Amino acid sequence: MEIGNLVTLVVSIITLSNIILAGVVVFFERRDIGSTWAWLMVLFFIPLLGFFVYIFFGRQLKQDNFYHLTFEERAYLQSTVDEQMMSTEQQWHVITKYSDLLKMNLRSSNALVSTDNDIVIFIDGKVKFDSLFQDIRNAKKEINVQYYIFQPDALGGQFRDELIKKAKEGVIVRVLYDDIGSRRITRSFFNELLSYGGEVEAFYPSFFRLVNFRINNRNHRKLCIIDGEISYIGGFNVGDEYLGLDKKMGYWRDTHLRITGGAVDQIQSRFILDWNKAANRKNMNPDKFFFRSEKHNGNSAVQIITSGPNSRTEHLKNMYLRLMMTAQKSIYIQTPYFIPDSSFMDACKMALLSGVDVRIMIPNKPDHLFVYSATLAHVGELLPYGVKILQYEKGFMHAKTIVVDQEVASVGTANIDTRSFRLNFEVNALVYDENVAKQLHDLFLQDSEVCSELTIERYESRKNMSKLKEAVARLLSPIL
Repeated sequence: MEIGNLVTLVVSIITLSNIILAGVVVFFERRDIGSTWAWLMVLFFIPLLGFFVYIFFGRQLKQDNFYHLTFEERAYLQSTVDEQMMSTEQQWHVITKYSDLLKMNLRSSNALVSTDNDIVIFIDGKVKFDSLFQDIRNAKKEINVQYYIFQPDALGGQFRDELIKKAKEGVIVRVLYDDIGSRRITRSFFNELLSYGGEVEAFYPSFFRLVNFRINNRNHRKLCIIDGEISYIGGFNVGDEYLGLDKKMGYWRDTHLRITGGAVDQIQSRFILDWNKAANRKNMNPDKFFFRSEKHNGNSAVQIITSGPNSRTEHLKNMYLRLMMTAQKSIYIQTPYFIPDSSFMDACKMALLSGVDVRIMIPNKPDHLFVYSATLAHVGELLPYGVKILQYEKGFMHAKTIVVDQEVASVGTANIDTRSFRLNFEVNALVYDENVAKQLHDLFLQDSEVCSELTIERYESRKNMSKLKEAVARLLSPIL
């Protein structure tokens, strides 16, 4: 075959492949319009490379019974949701103002509410891990650990060694980590833990540590459940940088919660689903895990809300939107990435136009330059509406919190971006408690003292190169 004919054949095959993939994106995969157009641009403007980019980053997950629950398990979960739906008005009068939000979370995410929780807030990595390690040392029956990033460094080694000690004592130990987020980890890192009966699983593992067809759908959750009595949930991963020991990032500002009470059962249930998925088990087997069913002494109402690429709706984004719609006075947001879709931007604008005090705190030290450009593009759009943008100067701002009217707050793993809303597996604790919300509100004000304000004058005076990077990043934000 002549070279010219061969080139023509290759070009024809690439063009046909792109057309077929474009058809799949447009007609068969139910994406939002912005994401659809972004993928079409990738396919048509980068023909050959775009094909492989789509294979690794663009495919969507099957949504029907993703966790392979049996009919009986699904029926039981639905019955508990139905029971709470019918009793909401009578039992939870203390949160009547947010009953619509509560019911929406029940319907969409099976997010059962419990009102007997006690909550401790951590914003410093050393304090958080000191507390966690002490609880691990006191464990009697079971320790379940789930992190997006588990580094094989000093903190990671200490964490592993604490788990080994408990495994030697006969405590059941399970560790679930994300294979891409924890790409520096090898199974040999946990050999001693495994030798004492510990169990370790990787979520969506790679082939030969080089190829991962689910690189775009990662388990971003950070949980720890001890004896079915104590749970940790929030933004801290496991690694020295989360103790502020990375010279480049500096002090690491994050938010994590320690919860005791009924919400622990809900966090445990979410862990079981992910654990069984990673371990390739076909049912929940809840009897193999430790739960506490008696009443606790706390008084914080909590819902545990999860979302992921297996969800039919964007549960966490919808929770944020519905929560923001209730605001009458203030909305305080802390996030490392602010790359929302148009619905979230519209919610911010409507709140601002209604006279609500909206403040958004972002880092002034980016960990991903292109993503940071997209963040600046979006916050810049809100400046003419009166938003207050605060850039954290002390180190890196990694907290994922939102506080509304000093009455209700969300803390968890979800960032304000498409990746958290649609692509990653995420989990947040929604707390209906004025005391907790007030603490988080005050922490926001405390952090504000080490922030610089991005005014509209500062934003408009940025360099042309920055404007260009922001324009490109904004165009691609639906698939960042």
